[in-house]
Amino acid sequence: MNSLTKILSAAGLVAALSVSPALAPALAAPAPAAAPSSDVERAVAALRAISSLRADFVQTDRNGQRLTGTLTLQRPGKIRFQYQPGVPLLIVSDGAALTVIDYEVRQVSRWPIRNSPLGALLNPDKDVARYARLLPTTNPDVISLEIKDPRHPEYGTLTLIMVRKPGAPGGLQLDSWVALDSQNQRTTIRLSNQQYGVPVPANMFRYNDPRPQVRH
Repeated sequence: MNSLTKILSAAGLVAALSVSPALAPALAAPAPAAAPSSDVERAVAALRAISSLRADFVQTDRNGQRLTGTLTLQRPGKIRFQYQPGVPLLIVSDGAALTVIDYEVRQVSRWPIRNSPLGALLNPDKDVARYARLLPTTNPDVISLEIKDPRHPEYGTLTLIMVRKPGAPGGLQLDSWVALDSQNQRTTIRLSNQQYGVPVPANMFRYNDPRPQVRH
């Protein structure tokens, strides 16, 4: 995987994610009418109830390329995607901005959380319920929540896939999410081995800047 492909793949994580393959058969076409707001509120409450989360992930971009790694999330607004050994990429959010670091080419790119589809998951000020609607599923244990701000289509669309599971915050486990950007780019993130309420070191959301330091 060359550096450009890696950066595009990482940017795709921020901008475009697709439906978890294992759950895709359970999803039907979007309904024209909104689902009951109580179900939306239940899903949003479950997301808000996540204080911290650690999970393994598989990322698949629109070309079918797969990367694996470990995700660590801590509210409010912090996340870290630690990729598999041999992939010199790191994605972290310190609560204000999402940063992509490519250590191979010593490049650092940043996006405000509020301008990213992941803002629906990370931004504590985001009024998720206001812009969310349920997509119908054929499996009563699967909830598909589509989040899109009609005033800002450039932010993209985020679809969260949640599965009913006792013991998970709010009784709903975050299984995967889908982001689609304004250019219809998609990337899939599927979580496994989810652990909630885990202790998170204070330095988890920091990174070593690989760019050459200018001395004066």
